Amino acid sequence: MDTLAIDLARFQFAFTVSFHIIFPAFTIGLASYLAVLEGLWLKTDQDKYIQLYKYWVKIFAVSFGMGVVSGIVLSYQFGTNWSVFADKTGPILGPLMGYEVFTAFFLEAGFLGVMLFGMNKVGRKLHFASTCIVAFGTFLSAFWILSVNSWMQTPAGYAINDAGQYVPQDWLAIIFNPSFPYRLVHMLLAAYLTTAFVVAATGAYHLLKAPHNPLAKTMFSMAMWMAAIVTPLQILAGDMHGLNTLEHQPAKVAAMEGHFESHQGAPLILFGIPDEEAQEMKYQLAIPKLGSLILTHDLNGTVQGLDAFPASDHPPVSIVFWSFRVMVGIGFGMLAIGLFSLWLRKKGQLYQSPRFHRLCVAFGPSGFIAVLAGWITTEVGRQPFTVYGLLRTAESASPVDATAVGASLTAFVIVYLFVFGAGFFYLIRLMRKSPTRYETPPDNHLPDGSDVPPASHPNRLS
Repeated sequence: MDTLAIDLARFQFAFTVSFHIIFPAFTIGLASYLAVLEGLWLKTDQDKYIQLYKYWVKIFAVSFGMGVVSGIVLSYQFGTNWSVFADKTGPILGPLMGYEVFTAFFLEAGFLGVMLFGMNKVGRKLHFASTCIVAFGTFLSAFWILSVNSWMQTPAGYAINDAGQYVPQDWLAIIFNPSFPYRLVHMLLAAYLTTAFVVAATGAYHLLKAPHNPLAKTMFSMAMWMAAIVTPLQILAGDMHGLNTLEHQPAKVAAMEGHFESHQGAPLILFGIPDEEAQEMKYQLAIPKLGSLILTHDLNGTVQGLDAFPASDHPPVSIVFWSFRVMVGIGFGMLAIGLFSLWLRKKGQLYQSPRFHRLCVAFGPSGFIAVLAGWITTEVGRQPFTVYGLLRTAESASPVDATAVGASLTAFVIVYLFVFGAGFFYLIRLMRKSPTRYETPPDNHLPDGSDVPPASHPNRLS
């Protein structure tokens, strides 16, 4: 495959995976939120929680379906555009992706029907168990997919056979490779924050329209608690992930930080314009020695720059440098909103601050943008390798010409914009609809706590 064909194949995969990743990032958090809502309803018997459950479960169903459809496409590209990669890594990545299907997806698909359509047909406890199993299934899906991606970043537990394939030698080392725990925690917290800010934006939007809407108040309050608690944890997890990346992928960190040269007492470059030809950062705004303090916990610590690595192993600096700053900037913006919400809550003005509500509406998509920026930082920062240090991207591609790849890319863009554009439009319509009162499902239990057969329950909803 020539250079143009490889670039088109890379862009095609980047385009399709960017559409896909935003759905798991939302549904992982939303499934857990639904489990919390139903659990609170069962514990407190307060009607507002089941009303919110029924409001958000429709949005979850649509998002889950779009995530499944967009994910199927990705696996086909391994065979069409990246067959060499699939051949060499298949003995390791194939089983891991198979585990995701046989565990996570089967759990989700098996209990999703009960979760969506069984509210009035099964007992409350069984329905709650189904919601929890779907939520657990989304976690398992993230577990296996991030294990796959982490192995590509920090390969371990493998051997190379006579055909040049990477074959398993130690499955535990493969699954729990050096970067996996950090990526898993970082991604899960990102999913929870993504969901929190979508819920917050929806609640804030309805508070602007009807300041005394009780359901809008509840969802907004819950989302702000999540933002205030989880954002500091995410910043801490991101710092630990960064230190792990420094240990195993120092060239990526050099690109993220914008260091073309190694420094003792390196500055923290806040902004600048990377000049990759001149190998320098122009017009930089930096804080002296703070970079060394963050990365080495020593003001005079030595931080490797890109000059410590062969030029052929440098990632695209500009993309990684700016995507990292977008992610970090949004993270600190989330922190500011979470902390400000605590101040408003203490003053008793959390629901009476239209300016804050407008800010939260504007921040609704921030989680998706941060997830995409973080994904770009991770994947582009791994370049020029598909399996870091082992298999280069240029060696991973199929022998397909640029015309064929360009045609399929064009088709993907057209179909995705039409299909998923309609899906996004429908999701926004659902969120713009005011939370309303739903009929509460009957309590399908006898006085002794046993389940009444749904068909014989006198108050069963049709």
